[in-house]
Parts: sequence; structure tokens; C-alpha cells
Amino acid sequence: MSAVPVILITGAARRIGAGLARVLHARGCNVVIHYRQSADAAKALQAELCAQRPHSAHILAADLGTARGCAEAIAAALNWQGRLDGLVNNASTFVRSALGEVDEAHWAYLIDGNLKAAFFCSQYAAPALRQSGGAIVNVCDVRTDRPLPGFSVYTAAKAGIVSLTRSLALELAPHVRVNAISPGSLTWPEDDTFNADERTRIEASIPLARIGDGNDIGRVAYFLLRDADYVTGQVIAVDGGAGLASP
Repeated sequence: MSAVPVILITGAARRIGAGLARVLHARGCNVVIHYRQSADAAKALQAELCAQRPHSAHILAADLGTARGCAEAIAAALNWQGRLDGLVNNASTFVRSALGEVDEAHWAYLIDGNLKAAFFCSQYAAPALRQSGGAIVNVCDVRTDRPLPGFSVYTAAKAGIVSLTRSLALELAPHVRVNAISPGSLTWPEDDTFNADERTRIEASIPLARIGDGNDIGRVAYFLLRDADYVTGQVIAVDGGAGLASP
């Protein structure tokens, strides 16, 4: 068994997840890159990281909207190098969910892809993390405190992850630490969820005058996973100061 820490990052093929993987890998961790549909992006990221350090990145596909998919993902991660030292619950679903337009399938898509995935991945990873003295980092959203109109189900799912973080921190102590990162506006979605005017308005509201990216989240995640031995149950905002600004 390798002595190098192994971190599983869910939703890691693209965007913020890929940034997380790059930062954790650059700081000496071996990474398991989970994806659902972005196989080409996951393979490209694995090749990029393994070119820097051979056999240091692994990929796996799973649907984390089901408990079975979560169990399979954790089992595959453990099977790679026989250990698991950290779990980053980053996988997320994000679409508008305006009141009056949400049906049961829409609700399930957002709750399952966010809250359910984080819970069941944590549950199945817990035995291995207890053994390694590892840690969990959940990725939530500052919009749980400052909601955007039209995203009520997504906001509820992410608020559930905040409560889950605190509950698991108590339940898994003293062997496993559980914390969360609450990002503000990050690398824009690759669709038209936010139009140009909305993007300009959001950026103008951020004191540090830019949106965040995977590097910003990755550095905080590494701290919580590897350097924060006396920190658990906390939610750290990484939002460029947006939470300080007037509504």
C-alpha cells in the first residue's frame, strides 16, 4: 500500500472539480477523479496529472444520485490503492427551480445530485476514513444565506449539506473531521443560466472584483483535508467578500 494520501473528488472532470484535483495533486496527494458523463475530460485530466507523477490519478464513473452509485464509487476508489484519506463531496446539479415550475423529477434531480450524493458517499467512505484518520470536505454554496430567486430547490439542497456537515462532524469525531467550503460565484456555467447582464451585476457586487475558480477552492480544501487537525464542523466562505456586501 502506498503511503501517499489518496483523495476522492466527486464531480472532478471539469470546472471547479478539475481545479480541486489539480491543486490537491500539486500538493502531493494522489487523486481519484469521479465523473458521471464527462469521460473525455476525465481521461484528459488523468493523463495530465499522471504525466507529472506516474500512477498518481485514477478515474471512475458513477451515478451518485443513487445510493448504489455512491457505494460503487467508494469501493472503486478504495480498490485503486487500498486506502482513502479524504473525500471531497463536490458533485452537484444546478438548474433553475422557480416556484410553480418544479415537478417531482426536477426536485429529485437537485436533491439527489447534491444532498443525497454527499450523504451516501460520506456514509460509505466513513469506515475507510476512520481507519486512515481522514477528513471530509463538502462543497455547499453561499447562496444558502443569500438565496438567488428562482433557485429554491438547489438552495434547499445546499443548505442541507451545511447541516449534514455539522451533524457528521459530531457523529464521526474524533476519528474523522468534517468541514465545508461555501463558494461564492465561481467559473460561470457553460450554458446560459446567467446572461451577460446578470454576470456583470454579480461581479460588480464582489468586493474582490472577480469570480472565484478551482484554485481558490482547492487551496482551502487542502487546508481542511491535511492541515486543519483541530478544525471540524466548520463552513468556510470562499466568496471574495461577497457575503460582506449589502444585499
